[in-house]
Amino acid sequence: MSHTDSDPGESAFVDAGAVTLHVRRAGPPDGPPVVLLHGFPEFWFGWRRQLRALAEAGYRVLAPDQRGYNRSGKPRGVAAYGLDSLARDVTGLLDSEGHERAAIVGHDWGAVVGWWLGMAYPGRVERLAVANGPHPGAMGDALLGSWRQRLRSVYTLAAQPPWLPEAALRARNYALLTRVLTDTSRPGTFEESALERYRRAWGRPGALTGMLNWYRAAGRGFGTYRRHDRVTVPTLVLWGSDDSALGPGLADDSAALCDDVRLRRFDATHWVHHERPDAVTEALVGFLPGAPPSKSF
Repeated sequence: MSHTDSDPGESAFVDAGAVTLHVRRAGPPDGPPVVLLHGFPEFWFGWRRQLRALAEAGYRVLAPDQRGYNRSGKPRGVAAYGLDSLARDVTGLLDSEGHERAAIVGHDWGAVVGWWLGMAYPGRVERLAVANGPHPGAMGDALLGSWRQRLRSVYTLAAQPPWLPEAALRARNYALLTRVLTDTSRPGTFEESALERYRRAWGRPGALTGMLNWYRAAGRGFGTYRRHDRVTVPTLVLWGSDDSALGPGLADDSAALCDDVRLRRFDATHWVHHERPDAVTEALVGFLPGAPPSKSF
């Protein structure tokens, strides 16, 4: 997929160990490192506003296409998409870039990977910021204890069969995936030019299967979502309160599993970093390590 002159940063392909990741890099090489982890069904492009602003604020920003997405590697088999493999992609990225630790920022599935890093690899996480993505233990409790959350999450069952979900998502120029973005966000959040970028990413060979395998792996490894390890690194929870897929209580339940946490709610949907980009960036700059003097975004 070609980039435009307005895309922030530069592209690189990084050997993360088990997989090669396409990464968008921006900001001074000696700036405090920040990794931006996208969710479903996005790719690095979903963080473009924060990537540019954080780089201009002096951070070294790395925004990978996560495993299975866009231009990154797409290992075969559902087992390759378990949470520990996804988290080790991030530690492998840090190793390749020469960073022992970094601030981790994630949205949706990217937030879940961030939580896992905070639990399993706290020595690699300087600080953790998550947006509308629950702690795995909080999500597991909600799925077991709340019929309302089960109903909100029923779409995950549709991803489990082989090949049929891919066919459904590909139909009519990715109409269902387009609606995943447009029907769950505020009107005008996703412009047609951005949607076309997403369609091109979804159309890469193997991308739909790779993306869906995150859900398939979660469905087959539900025990992972009973892990209630506390997160000891400083954590910022950003939450759009009008999320159609995740109940607002998940923000509180996730924060309760942190030793040092700030929780900030926004009048926004699941796509809080798209709908409130300046406010999200300002919150991040005020939280991330080595923050330069405050500025307006």
